Amino acid sequence: MRKLMDGHNFQDRDWLFGLMIQSKLFCPKRAGGRVFISPDYNQTMEQQREMTMKRIAYLLDRGVFDGWLTGKGAEAEMRKFALHEVIGMYDHSLAVKLGVHYYLWGGAIQFFGTKRHHDKWLRDTEAYMIKGCFAMSELGHGSNVRGIETVTTYDANTGEFVINTPCESAQKYWIGGAANHATHTIVFSQLNINGNKQGVHAFIAQIRDADGNICPNIRVADCGHKIGLNGVDNGRIWFDNVRIPRENLLNSVADVLPDGQYLSAIKDPDQRFAAFLAPLTSGRVTIAVSAVYSSKISLAIAIRYSLTRRAFSLAPNEPEVLLLDYPSHQRRLLPLLAKTCAMSFAGNYLKMIYVKRTPQSNKMIHVVSSAFKATLTWHNMRTLQECREACGGQGVKTENRVGHMKSEYDVQSTFEGDNNVLMQQVSKALLGEYIAAKKRKAPFKGLGLEHMNESCPVIPSQLTSSTLQSSRFQTDVFCLRERDLLNRFAIEVSQRQAQGESKEYAFILSYQLAEDLGRAFSDRLILQTFLEAEATVSDGPMKNVLGLLRSMYALISLEEDPAFLRYGYLSTENAAAVRKEVTKLCGELRPHALALVSSFGIPDAFLSPIAFDWIDANSWSSVQH
Repeated sequence: MRKLMDGHNFQDRDWLFGLMIQSKLFCPKRAGGRVFISPDYNQTMEQQREMTMKRIAYLLDRGVFDGWLTGKGAEAEMRKFALHEVIGMYDHSLAVKLGVHYYLWGGAIQFFGTKRHHDKWLRDTEAYMIKGCFAMSELGHGSNVRGIETVTTYDANTGEFVINTPCESAQKYWIGGAANHATHTIVFSQLNINGNKQGVHAFIAQIRDADGNICPNIRVADCGHKIGLNGVDNGRIWFDNVRIPRENLLNSVADVLPDGQYLSAIKDPDQRFAAFLAPLTSGRVTIAVSAVYSSKISLAIAIRYSLTRRAFSLAPNEPEVLLLDYPSHQRRLLPLLAKTCAMSFAGNYLKMIYVKRTPQSNKMIHVVSSAFKATLTWHNMRTLQECREACGGQGVKTENRVGHMKSEYDVQSTFEGDNNVLMQQVSKALLGEYIAAKKRKAPFKGLGLEHMNESCPVIPSQLTSSTLQSSRFQTDVFCLRERDLLNRFAIEVSQRQAQGESKEYAFILSYQLAEDLGRAFSDRLILQTFLEAEATVSDGPMKNVLGLLRSMYALISLEEDPAFLRYGYLSTENAAAVRKEVTKLCGELRPHALALVSSFGIPDAFLSPIAFDWIDANSWSSVQH
């Protein structure tokens, strides 16, 4: 089961787990006869940042980052994903700090740059001799990258670009690494040549020298203490006529000749802007997958605790009942467990389409990564909250991880794209495919909409247990919801346009259908990835458990989304049948709960004392020790 859910690089993962467990830098602490590792969140912000840098140095010396930028092919990319996931399971700050450096700064040079940039920057970046950050967000602009206000002009007399922060809202904001450590940054800026505005482009600028001194004409300030991620030095940057060589324009999409002539093979400004943003997908991929591993940790802790903690007896002189033997407690945790397993398969699918990307698949990857980043991070925050509550007062203790992880992971809902905005982008892309297919009177092809070429699924008027647990019904009802919502969305936008609204404003006014459609797309694709993973397993006990998990994922999705009742895909009687089946599935999954969280492959040291002998961990002898 672990191989199915982790998907790849098991030995590399276990090697890195071992490296971290054996070093005092990762704050080992003995409790209940076991050793646990977790960052010391009692440290000051400055101390947490210092520890992040020490841990990076330790991992660097042991070859963890070898090939992260210079390695070639899918194998190198999958190893990088696996090791980054393990790092995130220990500390989100450490993973984000490395993600900014390797995925954002390093990825920008890889994908926006050309050979001259690769030769000059990649090897030193991989060796952490250069410390990079990524200056896209501004005080006044986050999701709307096209509207950023930083301005870069070209001086043909000197062959230099000149970068300026023209107003306070143009200051670069939330830039990870900028406050203390970064030596260089990618600057996203409006390019202006001889009064002609060419749109957003990316440039390399140095912000500190090798000794850590801030460079001339650059001002840097700290973003200050945050609700989480205090091991990352987020900063603000102002540019005051900062001059950089012409060669520091990352020129894979567009270039400027020495005389100031602007060149780009992509003439359409919208397509050019899209080409600049396409490589940023890797950030959404890593966020989506790390959210799944965060959910796994919290569920492993909460479910293990519920298998040892007892409360209330059903009759006098009888033993108290285990928490997980209460149907209500099963209802709280086991649907989240099934969803997390489903999202493991979705994360693996996302990684595979990313490493096998082609120019033709960029749109699909953008849409899927946007949908999964939103869906998986929202799921993680809900899971963390439920697990915190399911652990009672113990869930509040920092050493038990779950409560504190909420503040560490909360940012995932808004960085690398606000989740609500991302879901609207998903619906917008689906609408575009719908309009294009109707216009050319051709079958749907792309974004997984091929099911709309088939006849509309018919849902039985009465749903039995066997029907509810069949993959055919589950697929049909998910496809029915998606196709109907897409039709409704297209009609509503069209009607608003017919009433005189612009296409953009018509889309904005139809936001409720857009949100429903984005969720339908994501849920259907997650189910599809589950079925594909399940199909690789031979008949036997594991296949049976996967069937239970898949049915739980599908049916809890039906129960939780009001769209199934709102638009009549399910009758009230069938909705009641779904609810009853979810309760039945909880009982069927209960015997497998411990085996499932064990199959996550998370070392005991990465969990917490309440997952094991929490009485010994809280004994008087532990206080004296």
